[in-house]
Amino acid sequence: MVRIRLKRTGTRNMSSFRIVVMDQRSSRDGKAIEELGYYDPRKKEEKVNLERAAYWKGVGAVISETVSDIIERAEKGILLKDRVKPQTMSKRAKAKAEAEAQAKAEAEAAKAAEAEAAKAAEAAPEA
Repeated sequence: MVRIRLKRTGTRNMSSFRIVVMDQRSSRDGKAIEELGYYDPRKKEEKVNLERAAYWKGVGAVISETVSDIIERAEKGILLKDRVKPQTMSKRAKAKAEAEAQAKAEAEAAKAAEAEAAKAAEAAPEA
């Protein structure tokens, strides 16, 4: 069976990957049938030949999960550099942020009410 997957290149601690078409039984860094592009997680660069990827998918090649994500981003025209990573917050941090936002909103409402009361006092005729 043929798979579209990543082939590791680069040196230790400086890895980058090639997107390749390989026989499933071959080793990770073995001989590839065809190279379709590259993926560099350190520089956040990626490039894929979408026409050849579509051809191999049509022939019956299985695409790995990571390569599938890369191809999806390439089809949509999303650059990896521009992608915003979703922030994960703990429950305690979320509760604290919500409490701060609520306190800020209450303070602004109180300040607005105070300003409106002062404006009404100025507008009222003095006796």
